[in-house]
Amino acid sequence: MSPHHAVRRSLQNFTYQHTVRLRYEMAFNELTSTALQLYDEWIKDADPRTKDWLLMSSPLPQTIIICAYIYFVMSLGPRLMENKKPFDLKKVLVIYNFGVVALSLYMCYEFVMSGWGTGYSFSCDLVDYSHSPQAMRMAHTCWLYYFSKFIELLDTVFFVLRKKNNQISFLHVFHHSIMPFTWWFGVRFAPGGQGTFHALLNCIVHVIMYTYYGLSALGPAYQKFLWWKKHLTSIQLTQFVIITTHIGQYFFMKDCPYQYPIFIYIIAVYGVVFLFLFLNFWYHAYTKGKRLPKAVRRADKVQNNNSIANSKQD
Repeated sequence: MSPHHAVRRSLQNFTYQHTVRLRYEMAFNELTSTALQLYDEWIKDADPRTKDWLLMSSPLPQTIIICAYIYFVMSLGPRLMENKKPFDLKKVLVIYNFGVVALSLYMCYEFVMSGWGTGYSFSCDLVDYSHSPQAMRMAHTCWLYYFSKFIELLDTVFFVLRKKNNQISFLHVFHHSIMPFTWWFGVRFAPGGQGTFHALLNCIVHVIMYTYYGLSALGPAYQKFLWWKKHLTSIQLTQFVIITTHIGQYFFMKDCPYQYPIFIYIIAVYGVVFLFLFLNFWYHAYTKGKRLPKAVRRADKVQNNNSIANSKQD
C-alpha cells in the first residue's frame, strides 16, 4: 500500500470514528435533555411544603449516599478491614442502639398524634396538603422517618468495622438501601395518609429490635435476657403481613381517591417481597439453626444429646 493510500485510509477511519462519536454525543445529549424535561414536568406535582427540606431538593444527593454505602459495605470496607483487627465498639453500640430506640419511640408518638391516633380511619386515609399544624406535623414526621433510614445505615457500617461480614446479607443491604430511596418520593409527593401506616408499624418494630441489640451490646451478663432473638424475625414477618393486609384494602375499595395510587402499589409489592425474603431468612437462620443465640444452640444440643441417650437406654 502506498503512503498516499495509507494516509487517505487513516483520514477515512478518523472521519468515521469522529462521526460515530458525534452521533453518540448527540443521542446522549438528546436523551439527557428529554430526561430533564420529564423530571421537570414530574417534579411540578411534588409537595411544595417539603422542597426546601434537607435532602429534598432532588433524589441525587440520597442516591450518591446510598451508592457510597453499598460500595463501602460490599467492597471497600471489607478490603480495608481485611488485615486489621476488629474495632471494639461496645460503648458506641450501646449508645447507638438505645438512641435509635428513643428516636423510634418519638416517631411512634408523632405518627399517632399527627394522624393515626387522631382521626385516621385505617382504611382510605388521604394526604392533607394544607399548612394546618396537624398536616405539617405529619409531613415533618415523615421527613424524620426518612432521615432515620440514613442513621440506620450505620448498622452495616458497624458490621464492617467489627468484621462481622457474615451478617451483611443481601436482605440486610437491600432493606437498608431501598427504604430511604423510596421514602424520598413519599416525603416529596405524599407525606401523610394511608401510605404512612407501614412507617408507624416499622417504628414500633424498631423499638423492640433495637432494644434487643442494645441489650446484646451490653455484654455477656445480659445474654440470659436474649432468649427471644428468634421472635424478632416473627415480629418482622407479622409486620409485613399487617402492612400487606392494610394496604391491600385499597384494591377492594369502590371509591378511595388517594392522590398517588402508585405508592399503594409500591408498598404492596414491598410488603410481599420482604415477607418472602424474611421467610427465606427464617428458614436458613432458625430452621437450620445458623443464627440462634449460642445459649439457645447449646441448650438445643444438650436436649438433643439427652434425647439420643434416652432413646438408647430404651
